[in-house]
Amino acid sequence: MATQAHCAYCFESLVASLEKRPALSLAQVQTLWAKYTSDPTTTSELEDETEQEAADALARATTADASCYKPAAVSRILGSPPSSTSSSSPQSASSTPSGGASETPSSLTSQSSTNLTSSSSGGESDTKEDEDEEDEDEEEHPLFVTWNTVSSKSGDKRLRGCIGTFEAQPLPTGLSSYALTSAFDDTRFTPITARELPSLEVAVTLLTDFESVDDAMDWHVGTHGLRISFTDKGRRYGSTYLPDVALEQGWSKEEALVSLMRKAGWGGKKADWKKVGVKVVRYQGKKVALGWGEWRSWRDWVDEEMADV
Repeated sequence: MATQAHCAYCFESLVASLEKRPALSLAQVQTLWAKYTSDPTTTSELEDETEQEAADALARATTADASCYKPAAVSRILGSPPSSTSSSSPQSASSTPSGGASETPSSLTSQSSTNLTSSSSGGESDTKEDEDEEDEDEEEHPLFVTWNTVSSKSGDKRLRGCIGTFEAQPLPTGLSSYALTSAFDDTRFTPITARELPSLEVAVTLLTDFESVDDAMDWHVGTHGLRISFTDKGRRYGSTYLPDVALEQGWSKEEALVSLMRKAGWGGKKADWKKVGVKVVRYQGKKVALGWGEWRSWRDWVDEEMADV
């Protein structure tokens, strides 16, 4: 299942690309996110942060010098003892990423790997946590990364980019690649810029439980995503909606299917959709989202930790 650490890694990949600096690895982000969220002080500060404070934080961050990020210091943080104890618009799919993952120096990766696989106290629980993180890094999933803009006044969300793949991807490379692809290469939108960061929210959906169904209506709104394919008048069509789309749009099953056919480019009469013979594959995946303010607070904490090392 997707986690907020996965979302934080997508933000890290995007910001690093815009700032032209190396990004932290997924393993590093997961470890640092866990330490950050386990600290009652930082958790309280995060809950009290206002939207205006988040915007101010972005203004400082987007002009920061990339030299302030110190890979060696990050690896030392990872080796230290831990601290005290929504898309509303139709989605698009892509089978291959057109943007590469953010580059991470081999020295940073190797240092992180060493720290993550060693136990700070030699205890069984620490070893188990390290093994769990290694297993998660080796996971492969079909996935989608969605960027939304969130209105500072109303809180309304608008789709800003969404691209994913039905081919299983290793999470470290897949999340980073599609975070950038959906941010820069969704042809429905212009590429995301640094100026927009304060308004952004990222959502990650890891796809599971793919099932072909004989009945096009054999699925549940809010539980299943749909991948359809059909042929009409010699032309082939195909498209997908993620599990959250129909629910957020307030669609019935039939409305969702017809909309999905329209999205694929079908121009037939609405009443004739059942005559087409649509093939449906249903799948599942819980979307997890993270806003800019939450990510920025975490990243400021990381920078402060590095400065103290």
